[in-house]
Amino acid sequence: MLIGQLAERTGTSERLLRYYERAGLLTARRQANGYRDYDASAAERVRQIRALLAAGLPTKLIKHVLPCALEDGSLRPCPGVLDRLRAQLDRLDHRAVELAEARETLRHTISVAERAG
Repeated sequence: MLIGQLAERTGTSERLLRYYERAGLLTARRQANGYRDYDASAAERVRQIRALLAAGLPTKLIKHVLPCALEDGSLRPCPGVLDRLRAQLDRLDHRAVELAEARETLRHTISVAERAG
């Protein structure tokens, strides 16, 4: 299928599909005219990429996770992947704590300003 068809089928822009290809997350054959030609599994691959991005994974990590991804969205055990996912979860947990602290600081600042006003 052509890039426009894949974009329509997945709700993903052609620009993002090209980015996924440059990042090594998606592959396409080239037709004689240079057009990208994606196989039938590309739509599912794009859905997996988008789900992993929504889970907070950077594309560099997704590149390592995708070979372990199964069609049902689960992962088969691959060497090193679970350790990388755990490390990413730790980073997200740390960031969540930082965001919660920032939110409380902002709430306090607003509260103090409202009382003063």
